[in-house]
Order: sequence, then C-alpha cells, then structure tokens
Amino acid sequence: MTTTSLPFAAPIAQGLPAELPAAMPLNPKFPHAPKRNISKLSPSEWKLAIVNALRYFPETWHATLAPEFLDELKSYGRIYMYRFRPDYDMYARPIEAYPARCKEAAAIMLMIQNNLDPKVAKYPEELITYGGNGAVFQNWAQYLLTMKYLSEMTNEQTLVMYSGHPMGLFPSHSKAPRVVVTNGMMIPNHSSKEDWNKYNTLGVTSYGQMTAGSYMYIGPQGIVHGTTITLLNAGRKLMPGITDLRGKIFVTSGLGGMSGAQALAGVITGAVCVIAEVDPDAISQRVADGYIKNENVYDDGFKLIERISQCQQNKEAIALIYHGNIVDLWESLVSNDIFVELGSDQTSLHNIDDLGYCPQGISFAEAKKLLIEDKASLMEMIKKSLIRHVAAINAMVQKGMYFWDYGNAFLKEAGEAGADVWVDKAEGKYKYPSYVQDIMGPMCFDYGFGPFRWVCTSGLKSDLDLTDAIALDVMRSLLVTAPESICGQLNDNIIWIEQADENIPIVGSKSRILYADAEGRIKIALAFNKAILEGKIQGPVVLGRDHHDVSGTDSPYRETSNIYDGSKYTADMAVHNFVGDAFRGATWVSLHNGGGVGWGEVINGGFGMVIDGSPQSEANIKSMLHWDVNNGIARRSWARNTEAMEAIQRAMDHEPNLKVTMPNLVSEQIIDNLSL
Repeated sequence: MTTTSLPFAAPIAQGLPAELPAAMPLNPKFPHAPKRNISKLSPSEWKLAIVNALRYFPETWHATLAPEFLDELKSYGRIYMYRFRPDYDMYARPIEAYPARCKEAAAIMLMIQNNLDPKVAKYPEELITYGGNGAVFQNWAQYLLTMKYLSEMTNEQTLVMYSGHPMGLFPSHSKAPRVVVTNGMMIPNHSSKEDWNKYNTLGVTSYGQMTAGSYMYIGPQGIVHGTTITLLNAGRKLMPGITDLRGKIFVTSGLGGMSGAQALAGVITGAVCVIAEVDPDAISQRVADGYIKNENVYDDGFKLIERISQCQQNKEAIALIYHGNIVDLWESLVSNDIFVELGSDQTSLHNIDDLGYCPQGISFAEAKKLLIEDKASLMEMIKKSLIRHVAAINAMVQKGMYFWDYGNAFLKEAGEAGADVWVDKAEGKYKYPSYVQDIMGPMCFDYGFGPFRWVCTSGLKSDLDLTDAIALDVMRSLLVTAPESICGQLNDNIIWIEQADENIPIVGSKSRILYADAEGRIKIALAFNKAILEGKIQGPVVLGRDHHDVSGTDSPYRETSNIYDGSKYTADMAVHNFVGDAFRGATWVSLHNGGGVGWGEVINGGFGMVIDGSPQSEANIKSMLHWDVNNGIARRSWARNTEAMEAIQRAMDHEPNLKVTMPNLVSEQIIDNLSL
C-alpha cells in the first residue's frame, strides 16, 4: 500500500504541527464531558500534570501552553489540549483515503477515526467514545502522534501504546501485531477509583473501556443485538416458549452510549419499551441516530402513563422515552397499578463519582453544577435516590416482574447505599441476578456465542450488504447439523441478520455485529476472505468483538458472574486471551483495566484483525478465532459449567490438536456429609 495523494493525507501524516496553531473554542454542537473532580491533587501534582503535558511540545511553546493547560485543568479537571484538535471532519473514510505503507495501519486509522466520529463518540472533543469516560486517547497530542506513526509504519514494525500515549514504533516482523495497546494497567494496590482520577489527571493512565481503547466501538448497534437477545431470553424465563414480547412492558433507563441500544432492541422484540433519560443531549443524539422518534419523547409523566397503557393494549412495538428521572417513572408505574413484566437499568453507575447516575429531585443540569460545587451533597442525594429506586422495583417484583442487573454496578452501588437489594450481605448475595448469571452466561457465553463484529473498510454499503448475506448463508448451513442445545441461538441470530439492514441505522462505519460461536465466526470470516479474494467484497474487512464475550473479559459482576468455583475474581483468562491472540494472527491486541462495570472491577483483552483475501489471512482466521473463543469455554468448563463442558468437548471432537483439562464432578452428598 502506498501513501495516498488526497488532501486529507497531509494533516494525518504531519503529526504535531510545525507551528503553534491558534487556540479554538469548544464546539457548542457537541456534548462535553463533565468537569472531573481534582480537589485532592496536591500543588506539586498540579505542576506535574502540566509538566507531563508540556513534554509533547517544543520548549519555545511552553510559555504559551503552560497557563493554557493550567486553565484547562482548572476548568475541566483534565488537560485535553483543545488547541490541537484537527480542523478536518472526524469520521471513518474509505481505507484508500489514509496515508499508509501497509493496509493494516490504514485500517487502524479508519477504526480510530470512527471511534472519534461525533455521531459515534459520547464526548468527541474530549476523545471519549462511550460510558462517560471510555477514552481512545487522553489528549489531542496523542491522537496526532499516533496517526503520524501509523502513516509511517511498515509491516516490520509494531506501534506500542501506553494508555493512549504512543510510546513509539519498534522493530518486529510481518506476523507480529501492528499495534499493542494497554490501558490503565495499574499496580493492583493503586487501582481504586481515586487512583484513576489522580493518575488520569496526571496524564499517565487512562480508562479505555475496552472497545474505545481498542478502537473497536461501532456505535450503539454494537450492543443492540446483545440487548435483543437478553430481552428475548429474559422473556422466556418469565414466560417459557414465547417468540416475541408483544403486549409486554420493559422498563429501564439510559440512552447514552451502549444504553442507547435499548430502545431499538425493545422495538425489535415487539415490546412496549419505556426508557427514562435525564440528559437532553442523549435524547437528541438518539433521535438524530434514528434509534428513537421525537414524537415518542414525553416530559409529562401523566401523558406517558396513558400512552403506555394504550400501547400495551394494542400490542405496539414501540420505544417510549421519559425525559425525566427513572425513580419518578418507577414510582408512577407502581402507584398507577401498571404491571411491568421485565425491568432493568443501564445508567452508568460504574461511573457514579462522575455523574453516571442523576439523583431524583433535581435536573441533570443541576446535578452537573452540584458535582462541581458540592460533590458530597450530590453523593448523599444519589444514595437516597437509589434507596427509593430499589423500593419501587421491589414493589413491582412483588407483582411478578422479572428484574435483572445489567452489570453496570446498579446492585453494587445500590447495596452500598443501603437499598434493600441483599439476600446475604456478608456473602455478597443480591436479590436479583446479573443478566449474565441468569441469561447470557448459561445461554450464550458457555456455548461460545458472543458479539462477533466486522467493519467493511471500503465504506461501501454494497460490501456490508454482501457480508450480511454471507453470514446469513453460513448460519443457515450451521443450523442443519447443529446440536439441539444451540439451535435456539442460531435461530435468533438468523432472524437478527435477516432483519439487520432494516432495523439498524448505520452510525459511523459500515459495520455489523452477530452473535456467533467459534465455528460460526471462523466459517463466516473464511467466507469473507474468499469473497475479498474473488473481488466480490471491494476492500479489506476488519474483524473484532465486544468485551461482552466468552473469553476476553474477567468481570465478576458481569461477563464472568456465572463462574461459581471461586475464580471469578481472577484475571488469567483475559490476560491469556490478549497474549494468545497476539501470536495467533491478530493485527492489534489490547489489554485494559476497567470496562462497563468500572475501573478496578474488570480486566479486558481485545483484538482487531484485518483480512484481505490472502492465504495468511486464512491461516490467521483459523488459528486466532478458534483460540479467542475456546480459551473462555475451557475456563468456563473447568468451573463446572455444564453448557461449557458440552461445548468444549464438541470443540475437541472437531480439532484433534485441542486437548483441554476437564473437571471431575463431585457428589453433593459426599460434601454434605463432611463434618466442618
């Protein structure tokens, strides 16, 4: 691949500008991150943060930039280096637009820009993609240097990324990963939320939240499918045998980031989906994306209750949005005797210290102001709000509702606030399950099904359409010989991919997600590779996945919450996934402290793989995708998860080189008879 001559190439390849650019105001069209609290920083740490930021720039600029960075620190709690924002539009261009010496580097540039696209990113000018603090980079200097390094990279070099900072290009070889990313890899005793706030302020660590820091976020559609499957299977737990949720009510909260998927998923399942959201910017963004309709947004709770009853009676598939607090919504539903079949919550309670949850009784704007002026009072209000929140949920559960925790630390934070969520506080047992414990773990992850995703780097809708058709053909062929235990999953995914183009507005890159097991992922990827070779697909395809998967994530409150052998607090699986992917053909690999449940609560391993129709791509697909899934199934099998034991045995039957240590099951009677 040779460097493009398009005008866009020059600023990409330039890196840091030769001359100090003019200062720029913030773009009022974009939402901006809340001010981070840095009250506990010492005077020497304030100075250190500025010194650390200035090391990106020549000494002649320091006198100008030092007071400017100090002002950013005072105003925003972080040094974002707004002055250095590029003046070109940020979005995923066709791969040919990027100046690069190898296609892999160009594909990574495409993925980075997609993650920072204002249509995709939560706070684009703060380089935050989703989740409130899931960042691609810490500042704009890091972005500029990274793009320059990628434009220069050959397939004999690897770019090393330390929490958003490009440490540099290092000699490697053609089969090595082109980029190795780590985010937030703190010493364990220095990995509290307070530590994150301090060291992120100093510019030495970051919270990548896996798919942001791995450059693999593809907008809300990336979680729409998982949410759809979760809702359908939640419905089946309450009402066995159902095929959709028509006439049933699902109540939840959150429209920002990943939670924006809930509205569309609810409609796909046929439910009356009711979502509370306090942030008007989040509502506006989802209207613009096409995920919700403006006429279905309500400020008036009374009118909303009337519409819910009407939609339930008519069995409408609809997303109704309450622009207000979720506590008010739940209490209104209870007092008006509206029965809700399914309930959950997707507010960002993992980010409770930075307004991931807005308390009942005040507006979002008031909460943002209070965060800066009197954080202690705000946190006290949040605790009281969570107690009321849970009380209303408990009242609905007594009427027969099925409620689950979405792994966003809702139960954790509610429990710490003193809410009535405990079965046994001493043993950490809650009244309500994590959705992974009850739904996604045994029904999906233990069988190897998870969020396989791809991006068509040509930028052509025709390529995306063809990949959809190829994936559908593969899934249908797998269904013919599949064991009965996974036929339901295959059928759900066939229906999903059949309807994907109609149901999923494309936000950002031409991308898709599909839940598939190892066999499905490999066969789909091989079919893509063959179509690229034959010229049917016009450009390379990037393969990846979410953190919400079988193997890449150790997260005791979400992805590995259905591990019961005591190992759910270990992180061997995620680390092995990261390392194993690196030498089995991944184009880039990543390892992160933190994810959807918060800093210090999870370790994530991620990857990206560029396939181009070559024999090497074929070999990489067979080797890496097999490992990336079966590593997790093996760990789940060793934890004595019945479904995983079945799945890994089937994998060993298909692959003679796979030999996994299997557990011996112990009679409960023998253990019960022990005298302790």
